[in-house]
Amino acid sequence: MINIGVVGYGYWGPNLVRNFAELSEAAVTVVADADPRKLAAVQRRYPAARTTTDAQELLRDPAVDAVAIATPVGSHFELGMAALRAGKHLWLEKPMTETSLQARKLIDEAERRKRVLLVDHTFIYTGAVRRIAELVRAGDLGRIYYYDSIRVNLGLFQRDVSVISDLAVHDFSILDFLLGEHPVAVSASGINHFPGTPENLAYITLFYGSGVIAHANVSWLAPVKVRQILIGGSRRMIAYDDLEPSEKVKIYDKGVSFTDDPQKILEMRVGYRTGDMLAPKIDSTEALRVAGEHFIGCIDSGKAPQTDGRLGLRVIELIEAATSSMRGRGETVYLQRQEKIA
Repeated sequence: MINIGVVGYGYWGPNLVRNFAELSEAAVTVVADADPRKLAAVQRRYPAARTTTDAQELLRDPAVDAVAIATPVGSHFELGMAALRAGKHLWLEKPMTETSLQARKLIDEAERRKRVLLVDHTFIYTGAVRRIAELVRAGDLGRIYYYDSIRVNLGLFQRDVSVISDLAVHDFSILDFLLGEHPVAVSASGINHFPGTPENLAYITLFYGSGVIAHANVSWLAPVKVRQILIGGSRRMIAYDDLEPSEKVKIYDKGVSFTDDPQKILEMRVGYRTGDMLAPKIDSTEALRVAGEHFIGCIDSGKAPQTDGRLGLRVIELIEAATSSMRGRGETVYLQRQEKIA
């Protein structure tokens, strides 16, 4: 049995506590939050869990094996480092830290102490994204041409991070998982419509050495909530709508073909192919449940999580590059070329 302490019971903390509490291999023993009213709600729903307004008290508790941190990103590094130094396994909400330097320090500390470090990039644990990854890796789509995402809604406005850190971070992690490579360049443009607050709208383009181009449109100022991704390949194409109650993923047997045959060029150089549409069955298990079971399994086995600190670091590097480009009015930021991601 893994005893888990959760720090932060605001927006995401209740989801973490609920999912960990439902795991047969884990128990939520302590919940910390600065707001006593939120802790009162914890006590009503989870009477077996102890509560405290002092996060350090939770971190010092020798009975706690692992700590899940669901606080504003500005506190992730300090709390995460304290948890690791106390010998706890660590679950961090996204984004992992404010800077890539902080992320590297947490990775080094976790490796030195042989502790599991999981970053909660939740979409990687959804049935839809995992099914798409299977199709990409099996070559069913052929050569990947592009990834195009719209991730917009009205609010929630964040005070400590921009819309890139809040929404585009999902696309950065999904792309990392699907493609297995790091972009070579990033270009982004965005704007802050309200003085004194982070950027609330951005358009980001990622360029890959393989020839893939990815685009993400993220905004807190849209009249409707949209969560759609298009992926185009040489053989098939995918439409993924996360808000669809069923048939979230649709595979289209559509594409184009080009010819340089002198005999056919005079007729039509481009050919279009239209076939069937398939909506595969998707595992509907809640992503946090899958992630929680994975976290416990990694603690038991000593294996690295799928969303480990190194993935978290790569995402932070993209946030930094996109933010730098955005502040430079779309100036292209080149990233150090990396080998294929294991």
